Amino acid sequence: MKKARLFESDTRLQKVLAAAGFGSRRLCEELIEQGRVEVDGTVAKLGSKVNPLDCRITVDGQKIGQKLSKAAKPVYLALFKPKGYLCTNNDQQGRAKTIDLIPESFGRLFLIGRLDKESEGLILLTNDGTLSERLTHPKYGVPKVYRVQVAGEFKAEDAKQLRQGVYLAEGFAKAEHITIKRQHKQSTILDITLAEGMNREVRRLLARIGHKVMMLVRIAVGPVKVGRLMPGEWRQLTPHEIARLYAAGE
Repeated sequence: MKKARLFESDTRLQKVLAAAGFGSRRLCEELIEQGRVEVDGTVAKLGSKVNPLDCRITVDGQKIGQKLSKAAKPVYLALFKPKGYLCTNNDQQGRAKTIDLIPESFGRLFLIGRLDKESEGLILLTNDGTLSERLTHPKYGVPKVYRVQVAGEFKAEDAKQLRQGVYLAEGFAKAEHITIKRQHKQSTILDITLAEGMNREVRRLLARIGHKVMMLVRIAVGPVKVGRLMPGEWRQLTPHEIARLYAAGE
């Protein structure tokens, strides 16, 4: 009698990726749509069906294991991303990556709330696909706070305009809260709270009303704050912080 196989050839790719620990099926579908998944050297398409025992599947160039491991111990980390690091798990040009700052012993982790190369601040990392989805999906509206320095004087009228919202390429976007922290001769320090997750949203919102960003640091994601972490440092989240993150994503 033949031994039963874990997957058959008609298994959807996103199901295989989810079972291999790459997050929820929705997150795995996003990986496929972003062109980050290859099957036997060819970029996969959403809806592809595979058998992981018979083909080579890679995510960001890394081969997934043929045997689906048991659930790993949950990992929840806070990292202060330094300026100049990329928020990606793979870079063909060999540039510095945020994930390189975390010990490999934690295994594969998801980056929650990416920052562009020139920005710095709080990044959350986890292998908990459910929490990752809750914190990144726009419908949950988990707030993120940014400390921003802009060139010139930032007036009350500017804050009002951003709170009312502007149109970007992807659609309507707005700031939930804006606090003017300090006014210098040639620049202004602000705290801006956003609930969306558009690419480079803070920079684009401010550019839309004529302000150039000189410095951008994310200081909070939901209830978790960057606190005393210095650039390149990380820490494990407390059970209280993890519980509050789950509550924020409900």
